[in-house]
Amino acid sequence: MIPLSVQLRSLRQPFRKALQTAGELKADAVEIDLRNEVRPEELTKTGIRHLKKVMADYNLKIASVSFPTRRGYNVLDDLDRRVAATKAAMTSAYALGAKVLVNHIGGIDQELSAETNTRLLEVLHDLARHADTCGVTFAAKTGQVDGPVMRQFLDQLPEGAIGVDFDPGALIINGFSAEESYQALAKYVVNVRGKDGVKDLARGRGIEVPLGRGTVDFPLLIASLEEARYRGFLCVEREHPENPVQEVSDGLEYLRNVQIP
Repeated sequence: MIPLSVQLRSLRQPFRKALQTAGELKADAVEIDLRNEVRPEELTKTGIRHLKKVMADYNLKIASVSFPTRRGYNVLDDLDRRVAATKAAMTSAYALGAKVLVNHIGGIDQELSAETNTRLLEVLHDLARHADTCGVTFAAKTGQVDGPVMRQFLDQLPEGAIGVDFDPGALIINGFSAEESYQALAKYVVNVRGKDGVKDLARGRGIEVPLGRGTVDFPLLIASLEEARYRGFLCVEREHPENPVQEVSDGLEYLRNVQIP
């Protein structure tokens, strides 16, 4: 049984209340946003002890932390500051007991030798070295490019340098195959999104829908993860919920039912 986490932001509640709700929904763990929910500079030793105590009270772990940046690491503007902030977030993630930090890395040019790709590889190499020193894996979010293209790009980095946060819903929404992308990226996957999507022909792109109502084949994905001896979490996320708590609860229930033998 793959353990289930909840992206706290999806609950649309104040931080402490969201933790309580995740506990009541019997999630195994949560994903915390280290930009908008808890800031690294706020995490003093006392603050970390208090947060860990609260988590224990609700029988929760931290599966992952997200550190969303306004721009990718392929953009030169403010790049040094962005990299430094990401490194500080990794250090905080480790102090909290999280093993994965998630963010978009930015656009990948299909021409692998493009200058922007070279710059991005250099930054990821730097982030990977820092991640290694603090025991956290930096996980690149999927969705912006096709899985096989992302695989070719990541293969240029040393083995084990970078992980992937696999988001099947985002891939569907952006017109890619979730199944083909997983097959290409399987060896990199360290965190998985429980997010669904469908193609919307009228809009010319996909839209997010509640878990189980889209075209992501979660039974197949979970079977593939189990076959690969996946050790991470499945994180329920809703980008645009109408009834946040109910939809996250339904998502958890759906993923539990899919995993019942």
